Amino acid sequence: MRPLLAFLAGSGLAVAAGVFEACVDTAPSAPTPSSDGGAVNPDALAGPVTCVDPPEGGPETGPASEGGAAAAPYAWQNVKILGGGFVTGIVFSPTQADLIFARTDVGGAYRWDTGGQTWTPMTDWVGSSNSNLMGIESIAADPFQPTVVYMAAGEYLGAGNGVILSSTDTGNTWATHAIGAPMGGNANGRSVGERLAIDPNLPATLLFGSRTTGLWMSTDSAATWIPVAGLTAKGDASLETGLTFVLFDKSSGTMGTATPTIYVGVATTSGASLLRTTDGGSTWAPVPNPPSALAGLFPHHAAMDAAGILYLTYNNGPGPNGITAGGVWKLDPLSDTWTSIAPSAHAAGGYGGVTVDPSRPGVVVVTSIDRWPDEIYRTTNGGSSWTALGPQAQRDVAGAEWLYWHGKSPSATGWMGDVEIDPFHPGRALYVTGQGIWWSDDVTSADMGAPTHWTFQDNGLEQTVLFGLISPPGGANLLSAVGDICGFRHDDLNVSPPTGMFGNPIFGNTTSLDFAESHPSLVVRVGTTSSSTQTPSTGAYSIDGGSTWNAFQALPNPGANAGSIAVSADGTTFVWAPQSAGAGSVPSYSRNWAQSWTPCGGLPNGASVAADRVNPAKFFARAGSLLYVSTDGGATFAPSAASNEGLALPWGGVVRAVFGHEGDIWLTGGGLFHSTDSGATLAAVSRVTSATAIGFGRGATCEAYPSLYVSGSVIAQGASAATTGVFRSDDQGATWRRVDDPQHQFGYVSYVSGDPRLYGRVYLGTGGRGVLYGDPQ
Repeated sequence: MRPLLAFLAGSGLAVAAGVFEACVDTAPSAPTPSSDGGAVNPDALAGPVTCVDPPEGGPETGPASEGGAAAAPYAWQNVKILGGGFVTGIVFSPTQADLIFARTDVGGAYRWDTGGQTWTPMTDWVGSSNSNLMGIESIAADPFQPTVVYMAAGEYLGAGNGVILSSTDTGNTWATHAIGAPMGGNANGRSVGERLAIDPNLPATLLFGSRTTGLWMSTDSAATWIPVAGLTAKGDASLETGLTFVLFDKSSGTMGTATPTIYVGVATTSGASLLRTTDGGSTWAPVPNPPSALAGLFPHHAAMDAAGILYLTYNNGPGPNGITAGGVWKLDPLSDTWTSIAPSAHAAGGYGGVTVDPSRPGVVVVTSIDRWPDEIYRTTNGGSSWTALGPQAQRDVAGAEWLYWHGKSPSATGWMGDVEIDPFHPGRALYVTGQGIWWSDDVTSADMGAPTHWTFQDNGLEQTVLFGLISPPGGANLLSAVGDICGFRHDDLNVSPPTGMFGNPIFGNTTSLDFAESHPSLVVRVGTTSSSTQTPSTGAYSIDGGSTWNAFQALPNPGANAGSIAVSADGTTFVWAPQSAGAGSVPSYSRNWAQSWTPCGGLPNGASVAADRVNPAKFFARAGSLLYVSTDGGATFAPSAASNEGLALPWGGVVRAVFGHEGDIWLTGGGLFHSTDSGATLAAVSRVTSATAIGFGRGATCEAYPSLYVSGSVIAQGASAATTGVFRSDDQGATWRRVDDPQHQFGYVSYVSGDPRLYGRVYLGTGGRGVLYGDPQ
């Protein structure tokens, strides 16, 4: 075993002003695996780096303030991935050029900053207590005042009623308004819409088409809401989509009075799916003469051109998955004449978004959905003929190299649930995918048979779900386990990795990763399979700090995947507790780098495992309300002495071991618990009433105990109630200072890590806002 070294005071990255860093990296380069796939001698692997204290006048080293008060603010930035999640809708302001809004299913809402060419998050003020608001159901931009914007927010139907948010400063601040409607920003049908609409002739009036409680109206700029009694349709309960859109026909009314003609889409495959009122909402009726071909289909999107022709996409399911049939139709409201104008007769799949050029009747763009690959189509004659833009499209990933998925061409389709033409720039169109936004400024080129050019425009729009973060004491400063797009090694936090996501194998979700403390160039990860990988495995190890990977040669059981993995401090032992369901659930250990596995004795399925950061023979695990300990390298586990004495820990927490201190562990769950004797005794940490995540970073000096970072709730000195946020302690939990603030909470923070080389830096892994890093100012 190579001895554990002290840790570095800094990193190779640019840091905030006033924070000193220095390092001496004496680690050798890592060798390649042996030709037969056998294990490499861990002593040959790269080790940690040497800690150097800053000179006097370096980083702040004073004691932390009590409770939630921060002695100095933190500056926050995203660790740049560039996208990665489902953007469910795009809304252009009808009154101000270049003012664009984007909504996501779990990552909140964004506003386009044309000066900085970046998306600005508008919902970072949402914290863990109201994180359900990070799912955005719909957005509406005021037709007269560009500073006024509304959003319907609520991520899950089971979380109770959502809310309507209103802003009078273009989304910088928001007021919250109650409405009796559960919302599903991350439910099926999340790319239909828009459900929230403003009366273009009477802008204090808004309508919202809900998923389960029908149509709602506000006549006081969203302050209060009442059900619209005249419309009783709620959609098929099994579809959980309800009313799919609300569309006002502005030309039917006059300024200053309520618009009389309004259309509402209904998610039903057995009844009338397009309703209309001509008296401002008092009475409603199905639009007459629907073609028989619409049986079993319902509308997803609708757009009305300058000639008053209504264009609609129809499908047999809510999407974004599972649509097997659909069509595109136009309706002439003067005669209620329907015409099928679907651009392509595919055998399966449907159509997602539809948009019109407001200045040129008959110019329409639609996207297909669930056709794999999907396509974007454009017509200039109302659908009599179409041009498919994909075959000639020229694409620029704009730094998001992960979009190649280690292949030859970037992913640019899939879940194309919305497309919009810019009302101020007819050559500009944006469409969404499950990975982000593609943007073109020359879609009109297709009218002359020329190629269109598309850029992946997700700069600033960081919407991913994190399953783990590690900051090793050598090599890259951060490695991440990410949902849907595997994970990343970041050598530069401000650049999306030029080598893309982890590969060989690519995972759908990376659910856990760990490094060997004494040899941090050895990294292990586990996850779920991906159809994009050419190496079908659910586990992998790296000997160069996550730059390249080797798939596990064996699994603990057929089908073993996901779950939790840990590697001993010296790198000789892997312990993997796969997900608890199915035949692949048995926790197991390997001493030959995953060439074979042996079941762990005494450890229940579904445990969360961790390695001692000093003693390679020690592992810890949480399962149910018990803490388990192994002192024989994971071969056997037993409940800790504290558990044997009847201490029942809260369910759902994890155990984390501190670097540099054998047997020193911290446990999350209902509160925060600490042990310095490998779990023989456990003490609750006073003032921490809840802890959802804990991590460790370099202390103020090389000799200092590591700084603690907790996402949870802390009771401030003299206060009776806890403050919720992210906190740092420099004195082993005796006192705490809050490091986030009310405007920077980022929804639900699932994972926290300090940096073992840079005092004060903290990384946050969120439930939808990607990875953030903060430095003290």
